[in-house]
Amino acid sequence: MNIVFAISEVEELVKTGGLADVGKALPLALDSMGESITIVMPYYQVLAEQLNLPTVTEQQTLFTESQVYHFDIRYMQWHGIPVYFVDAPDFFMREGLYANAFEAYEDNGERFSFFSGAVLQTLKAIDKKPDIIHCHDWHTAMLPFLLTHDKSGYFDSTKTIFTIHNAAFQGVHKLEAIPFLRHHPNILAQVHGGYINMLQSGIEFATKVTTVSPNYAGELLTDLGSHGLHERLVNRQADLSGILNGCDYTQWNPETDTFLPENYSADNLHPKTTCKRVLQEKSGLPENGNIPLIGMVCRLTEQKGFGYILPILDDLIKHNIQIVIVGTGDPKVCMDLGEFAQQHPDQFAFINGFSSEHAHLVEAGADFFLMPSQFEPCGLNQMYSLAYGTIPIVRSVGGLKDTVIDYSNDNDGTGFVFDEPTPHALLSCIRRALLAFYEDTGKFRTMQLRGMQTRFTWEAAAKSYQQLYLSAVN
Repeated sequence: MNIVFAISEVEELVKTGGLADVGKALPLALDSMGESITIVMPYYQVLAEQLNLPTVTEQQTLFTESQVYHFDIRYMQWHGIPVYFVDAPDFFMREGLYANAFEAYEDNGERFSFFSGAVLQTLKAIDKKPDIIHCHDWHTAMLPFLLTHDKSGYFDSTKTIFTIHNAAFQGVHKLEAIPFLRHHPNILAQVHGGYINMLQSGIEFATKVTTVSPNYAGELLTDLGSHGLHERLVNRQADLSGILNGCDYTQWNPETDTFLPENYSADNLHPKTTCKRVLQEKSGLPENGNIPLIGMVCRLTEQKGFGYILPILDDLIKHNIQIVIVGTGDPKVCMDLGEFAQQHPDQFAFINGFSSEHAHLVEAGADFFLMPSQFEPCGLNQMYSLAYGTIPIVRSVGGLKDTVIDYSNDNDGTGFVFDEPTPHALLSCIRRALLAFYEDTGKFRTMQLRGMQTRFTWEAAAKSYQQLYLSAVN
């Protein structure tokens, strides 16, 4: 099949988050399985500065009733996959992808509505009629709408897949602020109170709708889980599926990880103690291999469960434990964690920042990895933790529920799972984990090894997407 990925970021080229990881790994996996893959993405300033790519067609023009838009199409081969870039300097020659250093760009609705239209125009310009256009998140959510109402006939045989990576980000904008869409003859049905919800339009017009884990697909059918879009998703329930993201084990493998002071494997776990010692040293904590160390690397946001963590820190620190939290985000959370670290320097470390080295070292050096998320569409750190023999402590939501099996004395658990969205439930779960660390040493080691043998591959995800693409075109 001819499959086009319309996406706003691709890891290795440009990245702000997990969307880029999918933008790299899934096309590569599908390509290796013999599918014909093309990627179309914006030509951001950071790409222009690094790549300086040639144009491959004459300048393109898009017309609306109130505007004329000009853009160039640039091209490169990337891992054998053709990548076309929409070069519209007024929209993409900026400091960041979606925001500057202070706030999101006010014209994001216009920027990415235009990009959705420019993807279709690019495909016409390079004479590519795809079987599938795979759209990702709100940035390309208007593409199914635009394709459905395209009167050229060019895309009569093309189907659209729309993947929701996180339903909390919906692309809600005033229609008046989107000249590209404002005079579209079919747009008013998408407008509510003067606003357009791009994610909602993608759900309505795509041939098939997917999300990034089976459990999150179920959560999207609820008001809370969908952030208010459940009625739209219930209407599309027959076309909604959850396909679990894979993990890039070429980057996250304790046997080959170049960020680690010593590499280790399921056959030889002993060097993990060296990683723990170095993590303690770099975090300013006393070096002690016998004390359980809980690590966490994430954006410091409410979604990640800090509403559960902060109220129990005083109780947690009464235990003989160490905690290392690495991340940036909410200034209030940063301040609270920083103050707590100053008060408890021998047990609690907070690193306000992010580096790949520290992220990998936490995964390898910690005994437990904490992910008590309010919601988590898929999650990757729990997969990394399992691969590194670091036991995840997670809430039973989204992809965390799909990937971590709760431990009890007589089961095949791989981590510790709690359900209730409360600080007390998290505290009880951590205490269960600490009990296992101290009292069930043999079973704890078996659980580590079990996790290290667990795999969530992009090949498995790609096979599921292949089946979905076939169901869409047939």
